[in-house]
Amino acid sequence: MNDGDAPQDREGIRHGGDLTQAAGLFPDAPAPWIDLSTGINPWPYPLPPIPDAAWTALPTRGALDALLTAAAGAYGAPGPDGLMAAPGSELLIQTLPRLRAVGDVAIVSPTYGDHARAWAAAGHRVRHVASPEQVEGAAVVVVCNPNNPDGRAWEPMVLLDLAADLAARGGWLVVDEAYADLDPARSVCPHAGTPGVVILRSFGKFFGLGGLRLGFLLAPAPLLDAVRADLGSWAVSGPALAVGAVALADQGWQAATRRRLAAAADALDGVLRAGGLRVLGGTALYRLADAGDAAALWRHLAGAGLWTRPFPEHLGRQGWLRLGLPADAPALDRLAAALQSYGGSPASQ
Repeated sequence: MNDGDAPQDREGIRHGGDLTQAAGLFPDAPAPWIDLSTGINPWPYPLPPIPDAAWTALPTRGALDALLTAAAGAYGAPGPDGLMAAPGSELLIQTLPRLRAVGDVAIVSPTYGDHARAWAAAGHRVRHVASPEQVEGAAVVVVCNPNNPDGRAWEPMVLLDLAADLAARGGWLVVDEAYADLDPARSVCPHAGTPGVVILRSFGKFFGLGGLRLGFLLAPAPLLDAVRADLGSWAVSGPALAVGAVALADQGWQAATRRRLAAAADALDGVLRAGGLRVLGGTALYRLADAGDAAALWRHLAGAGLWTRPFPEHLGRQGWLRLGLPADAPALDRLAAALQSYGGSPASQ
């Protein structure tokens, strides 16, 4: 395809990580592709030995209990009875709207787009608000903390006060903590089970194992029961139970990884600024930059075999482009070279 077709095609990119799509849109790009389109840790948790029974037998209650105990410890939750496991937090995002009567939903935006799509698809009336202070009248409020893509974050007590207001009229505060492993002090998981508080956690991003498909819901018992019934028996595979239990209990690896990711994010910021971009924020797993003409820069980087995350709803207005962490020095150098060769008008120029 030619570059003139790319702006239309980027409108259909809802998620990062699909290098098959990248190669189809830009068949002449040099190999190997470097995937910077996700917020997944490029240095994954080393896989532990997986018992043969995890593959051959149905998942056991004992294996599930071990996972939930490890998750409660990692997240600071009151106990393993206050959370459940699912095959990825994305499935939970799709499930929650079906378990509630149709109503008004406020989503703190701009943020991860599948929240709005899921609630709207279930018939709810969705509106976007700029902050949790602007949610008057909503039955459900959705906030990502920290937020994707700009990294905005709210203190737990701010969110808990909002949840109390919602709970008083039967509402929910849905807190998507997909990136909260990076800053556990901001998590509301220690308050899991509080009326009105519904928390989503992602395993694959911080641990670098997105393909494992593992996530968690922390919520009051009636909602946990409803979601379990919806997902059915054996929702999480045996290998996911085994790997998750080991990784979530490994506090040393988690602490070292936070330090490593913070240093890598600083290095990426330096390359982006040297390439003429203005860094707007993000987290230690991805950076959000003002690229000026983000559509043009996205095409240029893709043509150089670098797959980044465009935001169609913002490209024309703010020029936002999100970039994950390069996995090694050659990848970072390749990004730097591509930015230096870009002939557009970056935001800082």
